[in-house]
Amino acid sequence: MRIIDTHAHIFPPKVERVATEAIRTFYDIDEMRHAGSIEDLLASGERAGVTDYLVFSTATTPVQVPKINDFIISTCAGNGRFLGAGTLHRDFGDFEAEIDKLQRSGVQGVKFHPDFQKFNIDDELLMPMFAELQRRGMFVITHSGDYRYTYSHPERVARVAKLFPRLRVIAAHFGGWSQWEIARRELVLPNVYVDTSSTFGFGGIEPVLAGLKAFDDGHIFFGCDFPMWDHGEELDMLRSLRLPDSLLEGILYNNFAGFYALRL
Repeated sequence: MRIIDTHAHIFPPKVERVATEAIRTFYDIDEMRHAGSIEDLLASGERAGVTDYLVFSTATTPVQVPKINDFIISTCAGNGRFLGAGTLHRDFGDFEAEIDKLQRSGVQGVKFHPDFQKFNIDDELLMPMFAELQRRGMFVITHSGDYRYTYSHPERVARVAKLFPRLRVIAAHFGGWSQWEIARRELVLPNVYVDTSSTFGFGGIEPVLAGLKAFDDGHIFFGCDFPMWDHGEELDMLRSLRLPDSLLEGILYNNFAGFYALRL
């Protein structure tokens, strides 16, 4: 059976160690499972039977946007196992041209991490970007939820999804990292999808089980949140729930394959 990790951070070699350390510090993790290199991602995934990856990185300043998008585009072009999501920043000027570049290169979505980027996911300056992504049939994947900040609060993510009902929104971490109960209340919406990333690691089994009950079966994707976690460990925890085969197969591959219009 094919398995796709729909939440994998990768970084150019020059910054991979600095970026990985920044993530570790941000989430106060004693030790990261991996460095954020492409080689480490593939090694971790291959040991666990992962066959495909949605990869991305986040621009914390406007000037980083084209460089990161070029890195994602070239990385995906060089490896058929990678699908990409680009990045945008609230203060980036010519976003239409950047979105056009992404789409022409086969990249179908854009990743935001409002808590890293230090702006609200429902900031008015982002609305034209969401409108353009919706018009083009592209998707947004965003970090969602953090008890320390309100930038990515599930209510803000829900506002975006409601304002743009044809925009498909992946609210990572079962919709609300550290705010899972709020996510289940706010984000059960027709155009909102969730992934499993950093839910076992930070919340344990309870928010996973509750999320499986709350969200539509077809709207749940497997995500590892590499380099924070190991694919084998994440898959072992998911399989320990002994879910019905059809549900497990949907989470591991079929749901995202349909979402991304992959060949099954």
